[in-house]
Amino acid sequence: MRDSLFVDIDWAGRPVRIEHQWLQPAGVPRSESPPDKTPLVVFLHEGLGSLAMWKDFPQRLCDAAGCHGLVYSRPGYGRSTPRPAEEPLQADFMHRQAYEVLPALLAALDVDVAHRPPWLFGHSDGGSIALLHAARFPQQVAGLVVLAPHIVVEPISVESIGKARLAWLHTDLKARLARYHDDAESAFRGWNDIWLAPAFRSWSITDELAAIRCPLLAIQGLDDEYGTLAQIRGIAQRVPQTRLLEVPRCGHSPHRDQPEVVIAAVQQLLQLV
Repeated sequence: MRDSLFVDIDWAGRPVRIEHQWLQPAGVPRSESPPDKTPLVVFLHEGLGSLAMWKDFPQRLCDAAGCHGLVYSRPGYGRSTPRPAEEPLQADFMHRQAYEVLPALLAALDVDVAHRPPWLFGHSDGGSIALLHAARFPQQVAGLVVLAPHIVVEPISVESIGKARLAWLHTDLKARLARYHDDAESAFRGWNDIWLAPAFRSWSITDELAAIRCPLLAIQGLDDEYGTLAQIRGIAQRVPQTRLLEVPRCGHSPHRDQPEVVIAAVQQLLQLV
């Protein structure tokens, strides 16, 4: 994998460094930004994810679908600016990523969202952020692919995130995450603390979804330990153009458990638009 690039954005009144990589489909010369009019797919990682934790999946998808890709680590994750310990995440943290950070990043990287709207490919919290961004900026998103997104907080989510806290305290999870994050403690605590906060139990983005106008593919594993099929079926109830893919023998990460199924579904969607 090529080395990461870095760009500074202004967020909350201060500069924040964002780790990112541009991807080209196989056979296309490398450059720091997409040089032509092929689709651009922006990858948004999960709540404990980062650029590196996607591993080779974004490149595999770009090769198969003939797309360019933009992969990045959100503030607080990967090699991006860590979250200050004295600033815990608030209940609107996904809204702020969708409404503030992602637009600032695209602008800093000269992505022309007016003339070349990108596709958004989001996993888990990244899927929720993708949905929120498309709802707020419906003319600036060409299409959505969301894997195991959250639109409400379910008991199964809280239970599994509680188990993750125990794993953090009693297993080698901290050491494993430290390979992918400059500040693993900040990355884990930010995500885990807000999801387990009692005030977060009422979090919901169902009201925002009706504003989405682009094609939408929602994918979820039948063995997802962090959410039920009510999540993606709830999206379909509010966004009529949604295509659903419910994947057997698959947990919370369809792109890792069933990558060929996910890639084939994305290729089919791109051919239809």
